[in-house]
Amino acid sequence: MAPCHRAMLPLLCILVFSTAAAVEEAGGGNVGRPTHLHFYFHENFSGGPNSTAVQVSKARGGSNNSSFFGAVFVVDDMLREGADPASQLLGRAQGLTVGASLSDGALLTVFNFVFTEGAYSGSSLTLLGRALLGTFMERPIVGGTGVFRMARGYTLSKMIESPDPNNLLVLEYDAYIWH
Repeated sequence: MAPCHRAMLPLLCILVFSTAAAVEEAGGGNVGRPTHLHFYFHENFSGGPNSTAVQVSKARGGSNNSSFFGAVFVVDDMLREGADPASQLLGRAQGLTVGASLSDGALLTVFNFVFTEGAYSGSSLTLLGRALLGTFMERPIVGGTGVFRMARGYTLSKMIESPDPNNLLVLEYDAYIWH
């Protein structure tokens, strides 16, 4: 090894170790306080005055398109304590659902879970990810506000039996958050 390269080796080691320490300190690992939330997502898609989802773009191919590709919905759904539509309201799921697959009906979802009641009132979580109704879904938490500022984590959700399957979609959510 050339003398100038040998002299730079200790400097390079210091730089690598200090960069790794800075990444860890800035949130490179799962540091912070963990929180687990359990709640239910309620979407009224009846099309009536109580609807919480509005279609702003139709699917390519119209109603015969089983994949929903191209459909865009804006939502202001309810986050509730339980599966019962009368259970306590905890907040709102506000965002977009987009038909993003030509073949399997997968959706791209972009949500802010805005908490309006309880210990997390005034805080929010931001989710972005793929959803395929009828399956067990995992989506990342990419940020948050209030108590959840700089949040990261993931959600696990699944569709559960709805008391009104023709008008109401109910998903059971578990959110695992580091903040």
